[in-house]
Amino acid sequence: MLIERIYDEDLAQASYLIGCQANGTAVVVDGRRDIAVYQDLAEKSGMQIVAVTETHIHADYLSGTRELAAATGAKIYVSGEGGPDWQYEFDGERLYDGDKITVGNISIQAVHTPGHTPEHLSFLVTDGAFSDQPGYLLSGDFVFSGDLGRPDLLDEAAGGVDTRFVGAKQLFASLRDKFLTLPDYVQVHPAHGAGSACGKALGAVPSSTVGYERLYAWWGPYLAANDEQGFIDELLDGQPDAHAYFGRMKRENR
Repeated sequence: MLIERIYDEDLAQASYLIGCQANGTAVVVDGRRDIAVYQDLAEKSGMQIVAVTETHIHADYLSGTRELAAATGAKIYVSGEGGPDWQYEFDGERLYDGDKITVGNISIQAVHTPGHTPEHLSFLVTDGAFSDQPGYLLSGDFVFSGDLGRPDLLDEAAGGVDTRFVGAKQLFASLRDKFLTLPDYVQVHPAHGAGSACGKALGAVPSSTVGYERLYAWWGPYLAANDEQGFIDELLDGQPDAHAYFGRMKRENR
């Protein structure tokens, strides 16, 4: 299996190309509008991009999912979760909790992890050539290195009606019921790094593990104590102002 991280320093944004080296097919996750970088990487790696997907409707950059699909013939997969108010408005196969994308001997399972946004998916990746258990989590804007995706961008940027408290509760539940039920060895690959406005204290390291975040992230003690209110208070305190363009980006990407 091939996992390539494509990082934009200006946006502090990571996208991923995951390829099966046995049959030369690949999926791109959270691709940006500059699609040439993925086409060039696929060609260099001897891969054909057959699927494109994203973890959620992004607010901080222009998604390239539709453009990459049009250029390569790849199939689009996007979240169908989150209820009628939070649906994508373009064609593509809808993914729900537990659904899978298969690329060669690689299985990519959608895990509904709302909180940052209602429709947010994370992706559990299993390399079937070596194991029948997942070893990697593409966490999108759910779990970062040392931090979490902020739940208030719908308020600050996209005209939501006081959704931050509901989002914070959802984030607590997603951590408790989804993230912390994974084995400690599972590698965590987030969609942003230090400098992103999608959280308030993102780490600069490119990846982490479930076990490391459980032990050392700021939110760990709140989950261990089942202290939802303390978690919410700390999560919402001191979030930076959202950029003015976030609302427009979200509408463009929807």
